[in-house]
Amino acid sequence: MDQHHPAPITGGDPTLYNDDLAPLPAEKRNWGAFEIFNVWNNDIQSLFGYTLAASLFLSYGLNGWLTFAAIVLAGLLIMWLVNLSGHPSVKHGIPYAVLARSAMGVRGARFPALVRGIVAIFWYGVQTYFASTAVALAIYALTGIARGDGGFLGLSGVDWVAYIIVAGFQIGLFLMGIDWVGKFLNWAGPFVYVVMITLALMIWWQAGNGIFGEIGVIFQGGDSERSSVAGFIAVVGTMVAYFAAVIINFGDFSRFVKTEAAMKRGNFWGLPVSMAFFSFIALFITAGAVVLFGERLADPTEIVARVDNLALTLIASVTFFAATVGINLVANFIPAAYDIANMSPAKISARTGGLITAAIAFVIGALWVSLISQIGIAGFVDTLGAILAPLYGILVADYYIVQKRDLAVADLFSMRSDGRYHYDQGWNRRALLAVGIAALFSIGTVWLPALQALSGFGWLIGAVLGGVLYIGLNRR
Repeated sequence: MDQHHPAPITGGDPTLYNDDLAPLPAEKRNWGAFEIFNVWNNDIQSLFGYTLAASLFLSYGLNGWLTFAAIVLAGLLIMWLVNLSGHPSVKHGIPYAVLARSAMGVRGARFPALVRGIVAIFWYGVQTYFASTAVALAIYALTGIARGDGGFLGLSGVDWVAYIIVAGFQIGLFLMGIDWVGKFLNWAGPFVYVVMITLALMIWWQAGNGIFGEIGVIFQGGDSERSSVAGFIAVVGTMVAYFAAVIINFGDFSRFVKTEAAMKRGNFWGLPVSMAFFSFIALFITAGAVVLFGERLADPTEIVARVDNLALTLIASVTFFAATVGINLVANFIPAAYDIANMSPAKISARTGGLITAAIAFVIGALWVSLISQIGIAGFVDTLGAILAPLYGILVADYYIVQKRDLAVADLFSMRSDGRYHYDQGWNRRALLAVGIAALFSIGTVWLPALQALSGFGWLIGAVLGGVLYIGLNRR
């Protein structure tokens, strides 16, 4: 692939332009395939990612071979999706919030950015809380302090100390700049792999060769052919849904990559390859837990607690902390910072957007135990996430079919009435109509019992519907 050099743009309408949203020149791009590889590693290796990988082998009635095949297929599908959404940002050096202006209009793009930002801020707060549980685990293990029943807002004094440590660490890392974020991801990704392999070897040492018998049971299991087909589809859909948030705004990271070829290499090794390898490690540890404890445990913290080894507890705490902070930065913090900056570029930089994100998310995370997790707000966030599905389809359809990969980058920062993306006072009503119609379906997979069976693939179907409707309305 040729090296891409975005057109130098040093200004624009102050309501659309600031230095953080402007096209990133080639000399400021320091990421290669390894950085992109570790973006996905950190996404996969979080506490939830491990639990998801382990549960895929236990919950869908498939034998191990079919489960692995579904995971690899999902990885290939996600790789294809992010290669599509990442290409324009590699070529032009722009984040997702700016790219969305091409289809939605220079003003209308605030809508998808706002929705994506709300989802990101919510999950950033929740993931900050979960990362703090790993730090609290280490503090309890080192000090010998007995765990209490909770204090203010359901958090004990140790829990609050851990929560503040994690919140402060994430803000500090973000403020140090994207290069430092990349360095953290490059450290955390391989480190987590080393620790997870060590844990697997320790489990094998304690469980003996009986672990392979349990793995054989999992690989030879499975139900009827009909349920196997349904389970296979469900595994693929679940994995795609797990990565859905990063798929749409992958341009926020691909804009830092030197070449498209480097992005594609990182996506290949970080998605189908890394997903299959990490899933095998999760399967191996889960099988060992059956031999040791007599039950299939999908939660890694519970396995570590059962092993009851101080050194392992401390290492696992650092591992879970690093992995969860990594996905938080990738999937939530950085996208939210850009999305908030896009709302008012003249007043809000990405740095300020990050601080706003952190402040709101700190409250959300602090309220998670005592309030938010009890009132079913996840349905609200899932609904916002469902709206993002057609937005992805529209973004891809606009860039590849309507614009034919030819963006007038200067017009993305212009409010001139003759600008290509001015549309109707900055809003593309055809795009909004396509979003509304397609979102009815994807939101239905969240709330309507008749469509919930499609919830795993609801995101993909919503994306296709959004893209097809957008193309049809534009041709009309």
